[in-house]
Amino acid sequence: MPVTGRAVSATVLLVIGAGLALLAVLVHYEFMRIYGDVRSTAFEGLTWGLTAGPSGLALGLVAVAAIIGFMVSTRRWMRLTAVAIPVLMLTGMFAVTPAALGQKLEAQHSSNPQCVIEGTEEPMASADRESQQAFDSISHIGHFRGGGISGVGGCTRWFVLSGDADVLQHYRAVLPAAGWEVVEDDGRRLRAHRDGLAFEAMPCPGGGVVWAGREEGRAFGQGMVMPAGSDICAAHH
Repeated sequence: MPVTGRAVSATVLLVIGAGLALLAVLVHYEFMRIYGDVRSTAFEGLTWGLTAGPSGLALGLVAVAAIIGFMVSTRRWMRLTAVAIPVLMLTGMFAVTPAALGQKLEAQHSSNPQCVIEGTEEPMASADRESQQAFDSISHIGHFRGGGISGVGGCTRWFVLSGDADVLQHYRAVLPAAGWEVVEDDGRRLRAHRDGLAFEAMPCPGGGVVWAGREEGRAFGQGMVMPAGSDICAAHH
């Protein structure tokens, strides 16, 4: 093949590779925004996306185009470009992963637990409002999922943490400041009372769970919705 023909072929391959790389970054962003784990770091998210999503296939296609372009290149800058394309693609994926996970976190989670659901009938509606009043009086940690356990037995909501934080230490600090009295704290869960209401918090892997209800109530729906002694942390999976 003439040198000019090789240069043209290499240029075409590099352009295709660059286009595929850009498309791959956009696809990776959307994949992580929809399916990513909000508890993951950027590196963990990228690794998961490459192994479980379309990002790995895209990397393979870009790598093939870059290798062929490198082999037929006749100039140094072309070879450097062929090497740089997959590297820049991975860098781009790494850079957009936190943004994608952050968007998912904002779209699917709330900074405060929500118990009141429109259309709920009595007496559950009154119990939900009471639990919501208790939750609203406290500064919370983490990001709360939609759904949970609600009703006359209190309101239970699970949350996730995007970083390392001590759940119980957080509530040890904020509850007294909000007028709550901590009545139980065994290092695994914490319970507080105020004006006939009760609040409990318990850490879980990657997050935790909180409950609010009447002072005489049992937390997390145990003995009512869930059997006593159930694994509360596993219930939200």
